[in-house]
Amino acid sequence: MKPTMTPSSLGPGDSSHPNPSDHAGNSGASSDWVDFELVIHCPQLDEAARAEVLAQLDVGGQRVLIADTGARIALSARNDESALIDRVRAAGADAALLPAGARLEQFGLIVMDMDSTMITIECIDELAHHAGVKSQVAAITERSMRGEIDFSASLKERVGLLAGLPEHSLQRVFDDRLAFSPGAQALIDAARAQGVHTLLVSGGFTWFTERVRAHLGIDEAYGNELELTNGSLTGRLLGSVLDGAAKAAHLRACAERLGLARERVMAIGDGANDLAMMAAAGVSVAYHAKPKVRAAASLSIETGGLDTLLSWFPPRPQ
Repeated sequence: MKPTMTPSSLGPGDSSHPNPSDHAGNSGASSDWVDFELVIHCPQLDEAARAEVLAQLDVGGQRVLIADTGARIALSARNDESALIDRVRAAGADAALLPAGARLEQFGLIVMDMDSTMITIECIDELAHHAGVKSQVAAITERSMRGEIDFSASLKERVGLLAGLPEHSLQRVFDDRLAFSPGAQALIDAARAQGVHTLLVSGGFTWFTERVRAHLGIDEAYGNELELTNGSLTGRLLGSVLDGAAKAAHLRACAERLGLARERVMAIGDGANDLAMMAAAGVSVAYHAKPKVRAAASLSIETGGLDTLLSWFPPRPQ
């Protein structure tokens, strides 16, 4: 089931107020959405293009422009949520329908995937390139995506092909190929300033998760540990595989340790391995994700960076 958002969990208002997604396509409904805003994020568009996006939306309500990024529109009447957001996306912008007054500090925990989410690459693909086995690794990945083998078996098979790769190749990937996703640092900095705990959980490797954690200032990180002997990969992992179920378990354990209800947890991911984690969160965000992940998520970022979340959930002024 797609997670939903309510005013009681993310903003002021009556907790009995219906969630907008309950009424998508229900043009015959009569009561108003007095507690929701359509938030549009399109910093990559110039002023004229942003104005064109807004001109296409005939939804009524008070409009508040967000300098250089988009607009917030208070909805005064029911609209088809899916159609509204599709129209915004077609114009090259991201949009979210949110409880009015939603703020970043209303979350206590943000949980994030690493590869293709907080960073722009898939680390195992880059390592496979250095090992000269990229096509073999890609073939195993394709079998996993078709459901012929599960994630754990797929990962062990791919790691096996990396046997003998020197550790300095990992450093070269980090130095030369790894780039942080747009807005990643801004999101982590804002979360820290608001007292929101951050957790990185990855089906990738601790060699990279620890460096990404340290660079961005993330509170804690977990991944799969590559075995190294005499400065080279052995082709084996140490310990149990961190798969999708383990990601969700880390999220729940961290939320319990912090004393947080599910509604105060946000999860961000891009692939099928993130679905269980995202389902365990009160708000899930698909980031430049596969269609199946977008369909399951509360919110979807398709054109902007991770700092889109700072338009949707503005931090409290310091």
